Amino acid sequence: MPIPCRSAGTDRSLLRDQAFRTLRAAIVDGTLEPGERLNDAELCAWLGVSRTPVREAVARLEQIGLVTVRPGSSTTVSPLDVRAAAEAQSVAAAMHELAAREAVPVLGDADLEAMTTTNDRFADALDSGDIEGAIDADGAFHAVLVDVAANSRLRAVLEDVTPLLRRMERARFGSLTGRASVAQHARIVELARAGDAEGAARANRENWLTLRPDDSPDDSPEQEPHAPR
Repeated sequence: MPIPCRSAGTDRSLLRDQAFRTLRAAIVDGTLEPGERLNDAELCAWLGVSRTPVREAVARLEQIGLVTVRPGSSTTVSPLDVRAAAEAQSVAAAMHELAAREAVPVLGDADLEAMTTTNDRFADALDSGDIEGAIDADGAFHAVLVDVAANSRLRAVLEDVTPLLRRMERARFGSLTGRASVAQHARIVELARAGDAEGAARANRENWLTLRPDDSPDDSPEQEPHAPR
């Protein structure tokens, strides 16, 4: 029998993933604001998909803490939550530490150059007050190590926790200079170039934990922690 070109299951999976990525990006960049109600019909019209992939996408967003679902009542964009951000920050720091440890022994000159270039772009964005550019450059810097590590489990964990951190970043980054992170990035590159995997791993972890508040007064959603820079 001929092999089908595309199955219905694959179609739905692709639609679900597309809906998830679009909604996640809209929540992270503030298009969908904390507390905003999400209506299935409106989301379907916006995304151009049926209710099933939208509901599956929303369920996944709930799992990673970006939406709050009250069965039979409402679905809303989750508020910024200090405890959830602190937990995500700890996990992300550990994952990026592992990424550096696994990547450094096999980094090439092109990888090191890419890290240097993105750190320069990060510094320029900070100097010009370009929050989005700084966030994108910071992500690109750390992505080099994650990509070279090629650890699918590690990547999957970061897929879950990073959006929450990026969301917090956008809420707070305008009040942060982030200049210390430029030097921290440069130190990571220096250690990586020297082949010091353990040193680079520790420096990468410290970079993600640098702006953790020394003391969080409480767990109220209104108080957001500094995101890692």
